[in-house]
Amino acid sequence: MRGSAGVEREIETGVRDSLPAGLGQAIRETAGAIAALLDGGADMSRPVPGLDWTVGETAAHLALANGLMADLAAGRERPYGDGTPPSIAAANAQSLADFPERGAEPLAAMLVQQTDVFLDAVGRACAEGSTERTLLTPLGPMDQDVLAAYLLTHMLGHGYDLARGLRRPHMINEARVALCMPFLKTAMPRIAVASTLTARFTLRMRGGPAFGVCFTDGAVQVLADPPEGSDCTIVTEPVVFLLIALGRIGPWQAMARGGVLAWGRKPWLALRFPTLFDAP
Repeated sequence: MRGSAGVEREIETGVRDSLPAGLGQAIRETAGAIAALLDGGADMSRPVPGLDWTVGETAAHLALANGLMADLAAGRERPYGDGTPPSIAAANAQSLADFPERGAEPLAAMLVQQTDVFLDAVGRACAEGSTERTLLTPLGPMDQDVLAAYLLTHMLGHGYDLARGLRRPHMINEARVALCMPFLKTAMPRIAVASTLTARFTLRMRGGPAFGVCFTDGAVQVLADPPEGSDCTIVTEPVVFLLIALGRIGPWQAMARGGVLAWGRKPWLALRFPTLFDAP
């Protein structure tokens, strides 16, 4: 009979084998970094800049969301809105109303625990040979790798919020942003706002490969490579890219920091690009 240490080693091996390199570790380290923000001295009543939530409400949302993701990774159905930003916002508000905990230590412990449950579910799926399954998420169907990138993206976004609210350094870095890209590319067509735009964009994070985003009468297609006849090429610093994608900073702020460059036949489209999406 195997002991608990043997089971844990098997699960860890499953996570390493089933997720893209570094993703499981980044998820675990990000959860730990967020928990470290919520130390005993954290003022949970502080407002979070740019949000209608306090630090306590943001931390509670993160802990609840990680529990949701853990259930999804285990194959459980968890309806949560209809995929539109207003419905997800309503689901967020209802979940916070139903969950009164706002204490730093309990929420930090819950966040880390649910992260471990998520990674355990991923490891078990690998051990059972079911890594190719399709999972239903608040933003539509995804495979396990994209769901894991979704979890990391969500934690980094709200980890950034908590860091700002508490006036502490955030935990977003270039390596973690690269691991978020499968989710961001999957989500783009699903969170596009209604428009009639027809244009071709080349996007590149400095130091990384370029990809394409094409609009045809408002319909969005994400391409693995730059499109032919690109109208606008946008190059960003990785951290800036994620903050723009999550609506934490605007294009003018990014350009003022020197974090964005744009050129092409229609370089002015770089300013419009972030407005073409509505991140929930």
